[in-house]
Amino acid sequence: MRVASGFGSREFLKMEMIVTDFQRFFFSMTRLSSFPWSFLEENLQSNKSADLISDILKQTCLHSLCRKFPPSVRYRRLFLSELVRQQEAAGCEPLDELYDALAEVLGSEDAAEFCYKSYLLPGGDALSLLENVALISQGTTGLVTWESALYLAEWALDHPQTFTGRTVLELGSGVGLTGITICRSCSPSRFVFSDCHPGVLHKLRANVELNGLSEATTPAVSVERLDWTTATDERLQEIAADVVIAADVVYDPDVVVSLVTLLSNVLRGLSPEVLICSTVRNQETYDGFKTQLRSAGISHHAITGGVSHVFPYNRASKIEMIRLHR
Repeated sequence: MRVASGFGSREFLKMEMIVTDFQRFFFSMTRLSSFPWSFLEENLQSNKSADLISDILKQTCLHSLCRKFPPSVRYRRLFLSELVRQQEAAGCEPLDELYDALAEVLGSEDAAEFCYKSYLLPGGDALSLLENVALISQGTTGLVTWESALYLAEWALDHPQTFTGRTVLELGSGVGLTGITICRSCSPSRFVFSDCHPGVLHKLRANVELNGLSEATTPAVSVERLDWTTATDERLQEIAADVVIAADVVYDPDVVVSLVTLLSNVLRGLSPEVLICSTVRNQETYDGFKTQLRSAGISHHAITGGVSHVFPYNRASKIEMIRLHR
């Protein structure tokens, strides 16, 4: 990143952080209103230079990650249009590469059903996921990443020792964000992704492969269909999980019944460590889940304390993570 004349090291570091925020938000397709536009506006007004926009452009639309796993055409169009608006409002000299990028995306066809979202890990690597644009598609909510999956992934990054050298089973893996994060950063010996919906399983397998994971890699991973209503004790014993995790699986009272039955069977066997992370949207449903846990003889306690802010998402949501035990 270039240092504009008159900028001290503190201001330069702040600008670096702003560019990084733009990059993180852009690749995860965070709502445009969440971007630090006010800082960009102030910078443009005070310098009348498009250098910062150029740096942002290089770390977003012109970055190699965008060429390989681009966010949706509509999203890139809105993002670039806002950069153009900011530049023109400040009266900066036109930036040819910005208009070229906008012209390219305006001429692109939009595959509206799905898009890529990429999430930057602390070491600088990125994991990329193919997700549906619609929150509900094919009769399921499992084709997008939800807040509690991101929260659980952040908790895992803060507590890698929970997973290192262990076999992990994830229930309701969805598009795979949490599990792929753990595989890439926490060194489990084996990771079993699982879901039940055919469309989710198809997208999940694609995302696991997209991120270079397979039975032949380290860790060894598999993607399995696991129906909570029919999963047998024999199958759970074959998996022999040391850790069982799940994110955003407590959303429907009918689903909760089969989930608690499965968790009861899991804990009756090898007594693995079980972690459930939930976005509490309906307090009655969530309280009902806890009541059914108690009725099944399963105790729980909340895991308190914050997590490192690695991924951009709505932190105003009420998220609770609990550990289960007999």
